[in-house]
Amino acid sequence: MSALATFNLTKRFGRTEALRGVDLEVESGEVYGLLGPNGAGKSTAIRILLDEIRATSGHAEIFGLDTRQDTVEIHRRLGYLPSDLALYPKLTGAETLRLFARIRGEVPWGNVEILAKRFKADLHRRNAELSSGNRQKIGIIAAFMHQPELLILDEPIAGLDPLMQNEFHQLIGETVAEGRTVFLSSHTLSEVQRVAHRVGIIRNGALVSVQNVTELRSIRRVELVFNQVVEAADFTAITGVSDVVTHHNTVTMNFTGEIGMLLEAVPSDYRLVDIMSQEADLEDVFLAYYRDPT
Repeated sequence: MSALATFNLTKRFGRTEALRGVDLEVESGEVYGLLGPNGAGKSTAIRILLDEIRATSGHAEIFGLDTRQDTVEIHRRLGYLPSDLALYPKLTGAETLRLFARIRGEVPWGNVEILAKRFKADLHRRNAELSSGNRQKIGIIAAFMHQPELLILDEPIAGLDPLMQNEFHQLIGETVAEGRTVFLSSHTLSEVQRVAHRVGIIRNGALVSVQNVTELRSIRRVELVFNQVVEAADFTAITGVSDVVTHHNTVTMNFTGEIGMLLEAVPSDYRLVDIMSQEADLEDVFLAYYRDPT
């Protein structure tokens, strides 16, 4: 059974189609990164999963339970960190977390203390006095303190300094090592590439690609320089080549395979002058899906 799944999930706000037939599946024990810029539909999908808003059509399941009919049971088993975290301004961090712990029930306070020490969170100041990064720490503690089976995290490192970001990524790794699941929404490419097993790329409300991060790292970004102007069509049909960009006598592409095979496939009337190759990162793949504005 998958930890989370959506089926033809569609959401319209008037004439605006925020989600368009999204089918995704998050396996138990993995980190799944939903990647896209602001406005792509990430937070809308999460709000539907949490039953904060209702889909126009399609449906979603968490732990095999319907997110509309079984909301209470689902919420007992998950942790959530919203992108627009709001805390009661007059409460301290400790008071906030004790309130959440009472609502959830059976949350060992020792879990809170361990996480607070780990993230250097000040639990004794009022939330209104905290910086955005320190409020984010309270949100992280609230999401993780009851050791949920599934964590849904929307832009979780917002406001955190690099040291705390590193601590958060370690916590994600430990969570998955225990067999729990993380569904992570972000527009930060480096964050998703660092922690995710698979990445779903969402564009204009549609899930346009799902990629295994290990496979992504096998892609190379190759730049070839020739003695004459090059035509993109001479390279797009080569096996293993994608995202071809040409400029005068230079062609740049993503390539999966042995470089020798690529060079053998280059038309014989081109004379190679220079070659550069490096491991592609998630940004290259992401930009390939967003380069075309249509």
